[in-house]
Amino acid sequence: MSRINIVRIHNELLGTYGDQGNAEVLVFRGKFHGITGNIIDVGYNDSLPTNGDIYLLGGAEDAAQLLSLQALQRDREVLDMVIERGAVILAVCAGFQIIGNTFWANNQEVEGLGLLDVTTSPGNKRFVGDVKVKSTNLKIDLTGFENHAGKTILGPTATPFGKVEVGFGNGDGKFDGAVSGNIFGTYMHGPILARNPEFADLLLTRSTGRKYAQITDPLASQYAAWRRKVT
Repeated sequence: MSRINIVRIHNELLGTYGDQGNAEVLVFRGKFHGITGNIIDVGYNDSLPTNGDIYLLGGAEDAAQLLSLQALQRDREVLDMVIERGAVILAVCAGFQIIGNTFWANNQEVEGLGLLDVTTSPGNKRFVGDVKVKSTNLKIDLTGFENHAGKTILGPTATPFGKVEVGFGNGDGKFDGAVSGNIFGTYMHGPILARNPEFADLLLTRSTGRKYAQITDPLASQYAAWRRKVT
């Protein structure tokens, strides 16, 4: 039996779009693989724990996004340490922008944490709707829902999270998100792990170093076929 700590960062700030559900999905999927998942909720005033295996950030509006960034800057040494030892980070939407190089909030450019080599500038419209991408890591279609106004450009050390088949992704309609090692950024809400359990299994694999067989059942297979029909 494996045990992992799932750190849900600033849920009171980054919980606008239901991304906090990603933690529950990891616990649920983990049970099938013999993994006991322990969710640690970290508030704005709390210190970031050093014993996390998976760290989760969600979406938010500008003011909350800036507060979360401020708190994470305070814990920057912890972030660097956990990344160095191979912890997994999943950052969605506002969280994705926070861990990039720069982004815009409240009409000003802000320096992010620089964990992913991406820069985000204001788009010329808001990108809202269903999104489907071909996963870079899993080579399958993943689906979600996007709601953001940022246009994100990848630098040379970042790989796209996926190639857009439906929707806008990073704002160019070509790619969504970015990946570097065990750091994953995406604009896909859903929550993304509820809509794409294969991705949840990948994060569990990365966090434990063990490869897990895919779990199949008739209901899951029907759901997978339905969600990939997003057009």
